[in-house]
Amino acid sequence: MGAEGTQSKQAITVVVTAVGAIIGQGIVASLRRLDAPIRIIGVDRDANGIGRHWCDAFVAKPSCDEATQEYLEFWLALLQREAVSLVLPGLELDVRFFNEHRASFEATPTRVALNTSSLITLAEDKWDMNAALLEAGLAVIPSTLSRNLEECISELGALPLLLKPRRGNGSRGIALLRDEADFDYWTRKSRDDFLIQKLVGTDEQEYTVGAFGLGDGTMLPPIVFRRKLSVAGNTQYAEVVDAPVVEDAVRQLARRFKPLGPTNYQFRLDGTTPYLLEINPRFSSSTSLRAAFGYNEAGMALDFYLYGREPAAPEIKRGRGWRYAEDLVVL
Repeated sequence: MGAEGTQSKQAITVVVTAVGAIIGQGIVASLRRLDAPIRIIGVDRDANGIGRHWCDAFVAKPSCDEATQEYLEFWLALLQREAVSLVLPGLELDVRFFNEHRASFEATPTRVALNTSSLITLAEDKWDMNAALLEAGLAVIPSTLSRNLEECISELGALPLLLKPRRGNGSRGIALLRDEADFDYWTRKSRDDFLIQKLVGTDEQEYTVGAFGLGDGTMLPPIVFRRKLSVAGNTQYAEVVDAPVVEDAVRQLARRFKPLGPTNYQFRLDGTTPYLLEINPRFSSSTSLRAAFGYNEAGMALDFYLYGREPAAPEIKRGRGWRYAEDLVVL
């Protein structure tokens, strides 16, 4: 059995970060599906974000820089004051912070749902991840760091190509380079370190996969969505599908990188080859959709991080899901 109903009915306190964003909101929605008494404290920098209205309590982040001792002390004081049992980070920035301060949080009674430090660090840089994939003998999208168009075409093939920031996730900062004018414009305009990639597959063959890692190269059975993205780069439409080649790629990646906890893999299928777009070693924007189909990563995290046991294999339902805008009015 999972976290639902297997523990005593004494309420536990769980902190969810980034409740002003779709990931944090998805974690909160997933927790609400559980048959367990959970007090949810939302944390976000935006005190007026919508996510606070779905939590039992809300705490705004302080205005200080998150690299300061003051910010670390804010977190340590919050966890002690509220007797927090578990923290579920909902944003890459928060994952990085908790990863950098693991020792401080491991000295507290609170558990933090973090992936392995090595995978968190590796997944932050697409170029480094590509190098690790090559070393493992896995499929890699042809990429280059060259800023010269002729060199890019020689290495990757004809235009169109893609410009991607080395760091970051989703579609933020990605530019389609259709011609020389695009190439010149975007390579000058892009301030962040970037790479140039061959364009593989199509929008109709994009997949997002949730697979809860157990830290030893194994994982719970994955859930695979074929998806369509919103303009913001988040999943707007998802359909549960069978995709054996994608699932096999996830198993290979899990054996290689040994993820721990909620892990999101994104692919494009080009012919019969699944190319990894990125690994998110954390909860992702599809968290609430996965929970709706029976793959509740927040519940799994309670079992694994808080109660110290392997979550039960989920019973995945078939279907399709859409995201849409809705009003929340508070009078």
